[in-house]
Amino acid sequence: MLGKGCKFAKPYFRLSLFILYHDRFHRHFWDYVWVEKRSVRFERTIRSLCNLLKYWGTVSKIFFSIAMTVPNYQSFLLPTLQHLGNGEEYPVRKIYDLLANQLELTEEDRQQLLPSGRQKTYQNRIGWAILYLSKAGLIHKPKRGYVIITHRGRELLAQKPEILTANSLRIFPEYQAFCQSNLKSDPVVVSPIVTDTDRTPEEILQDAYLTLRSEVADEIIQLLKSSSPAFFERVVVDLLVSMGYGGSRKAAGKAIGGSGDGGVDGIISEDPLGLDNIYIQAKRWESNVGRPQVQAFAGSLEGFRSRKGVMITTSDFSKDARDYVTRIEKKIVLINGEMLAELMLDHNVGVSEKERFVIKRIDTDYFDESQ
Repeated sequence: MLGKGCKFAKPYFRLSLFILYHDRFHRHFWDYVWVEKRSVRFERTIRSLCNLLKYWGTVSKIFFSIAMTVPNYQSFLLPTLQHLGNGEEYPVRKIYDLLANQLELTEEDRQQLLPSGRQKTYQNRIGWAILYLSKAGLIHKPKRGYVIITHRGRELLAQKPEILTANSLRIFPEYQAFCQSNLKSDPVVVSPIVTDTDRTPEEILQDAYLTLRSEVADEIIQLLKSSSPAFFERVVVDLLVSMGYGGSRKAAGKAIGGSGDGGVDGIISEDPLGLDNIYIQAKRWESNVGRPQVQAFAGSLEGFRSRKGVMITTSDFSKDARDYVTRIEKKIVLINGEMLAELMLDHNVGVSEKERFVIKRIDTDYFDESQ
């Protein structure tokens, strides 16, 4: 069956493995086969292969681990409704575990965080799936942190749907009203449910923020490279003071001065009391800084009686240079152009706030009447 007579191409073999063990596509696999208009022999070969793979656990897990990522929120819609199908109330946290186990999320998948770093990705997407199911009237939240299926939800499950998407929910008037409510405040704004069905609105907003931040960071680097030595010195001083080093700006400005080669060279206090000092060297190198320059910087720490140093460049450091600082006793921090721009953004040096978007969430303690 799997010998020389098997003529299907390797991509179909990989596709069958991926689809067979990926719940989102399992029920629609044969649609793909018929769309391809392959021969009956091809279909029988694939069916035989899939039957064999159902008992081929080790190989399937290997391929599944390669293809598996955290599913988008739509992939959680039907499984969530199915788990609630017995009519019992479920705590949302239990739903997290049930769906993670059903979709065989790896430990790495379960630990993956949103760009904000404040919530696990799979839990966030399940949360949005629960929200959309409730807006469609398929589930209900009887009390804080619990969900239960509704009569409408049971009716939908009785139809044995093969897949459930955000567009599938549009047949319910309550869900349509929910979608339209996103458009009332500004007719120009398009609901993210309509324009992007793979990501949640929160993920879209965070991705947009990261894109804008990256664009500003790139612009910062270009401005620093084209700035004068005096201005570059000012930037370094302002950043270090904003980060809590060097005491006052006046004191830091005296401690750090131009090195004579378009860079910055000096000693600053690590704390306001001056209990420890840090040697600073910053230059606008065009090419990457290699190990020889970093090794020379480490040697110069002895002359300043300092065991800590910060080396800043508008370009980058070579791999040898980064490996070198991990093997010496002295503590040296290497800041390349990308990190320098990120620090300036984090500490509001050279940038100003343009707009602020605040995401609100329910204060559950406020609505807890038992207190």
